[in-house]
Amino acid sequence: MKYIIAILAIFNIDPIAQEPGYHNFSDQRRLIHISNFFNVLSNFPFVVIGIIGMRLVALRRSTGGLAELRSIYLTFFAGVLLTGFGSAFYHLHPDNQTLLWDRLPMTIAFMALFCAIVGEYISTLLAKKLFVPLLITGFTSVIYWYVTELNGHGDLRAYVLVQFLPILLIPLILLLFESKLNGDKYIWGIIGVYAVSKLMEFLDAELYSAFGLLSGHSLKHLIAAFGTLIFYWALQHRRLSK
Repeated sequence: MKYIIAILAIFNIDPIAQEPGYHNFSDQRRLIHISNFFNVLSNFPFVVIGIIGMRLVALRRSTGGLAELRSIYLTFFAGVLLTGFGSAFYHLHPDNQTLLWDRLPMTIAFMALFCAIVGEYISTLLAKKLFVPLLITGFTSVIYWYVTELNGHGDLRAYVLVQFLPILLIPLILLLFESKLNGDKYIWGIIGVYAVSKLMEFLDAELYSAFGLLSGHSLKHLIAAFGTLIFYWALQHRRLSK
C-alpha cells in the first residue's frame, strides 16, 4: 500500500526537469582523441558482461536460474550490453539528446531484473505477464521525459519511479517471499552494490579531487557493472531449493 501511495505522491509534486549541471562531470580529460575518456572507457565492463551473460543464457548454461525465465534473463543482459554502448555514446558528448540513449537501455535492464526477481520469488507466470508491459513502461518514461524537455517543461517523475521503485520493491519481495532458488545473498549483493554506485555518483567531484585518478562517476560505472556480474554469477551457481 505504501508503494501505491509513493506513486501517487510523486505525481502530486511539480514536474522534475533535468538539471543542466547534470552533464558537467568532474573528469573531462581527453585522451587519444576521446572526450571524457574515463567516463567513456568505464562503460566497457557493461559490454563485456552483457555479451558473456547473453552467451550463458543462449547456450542454456544458466543453471542457476529458472528455465521459464530464460527470455527475461537474456533481455537483462541485452539491456546491460546496450547500456554500455548507450552510456559511452552519452559521455562522448553529454547533453539531453545523447542522455536519451543512455537511459533507454537502462530501463531494459531495470525492468528485466525486476521481472526476474518476481519470477524467482513470487510467480514465473506473473513475471511473464508483467514483462512486456513493464518494458513498455520503462521506454515510455524516458520518451516522456525527452519530449517534455524538448517542449521546455521537462518531467523526470515517471523515469524516477521506473529507476527507483524496483530497487525499493525487490528487498520487500526478498523478505516476504521464498525463492525457488537458493542464494539470496546474490540478490542482496546486487542491491548493496547498486546503492554504493549511486553514492559514487553523488560524490563525483569529491572523489576526483581526493584521488585524481578516477571520478565518482567513472567508479559508479565500474561498481554498477560489478552488480550485473553478480547476477551473472548467480545464474551459474544457484540451485533449486530443496
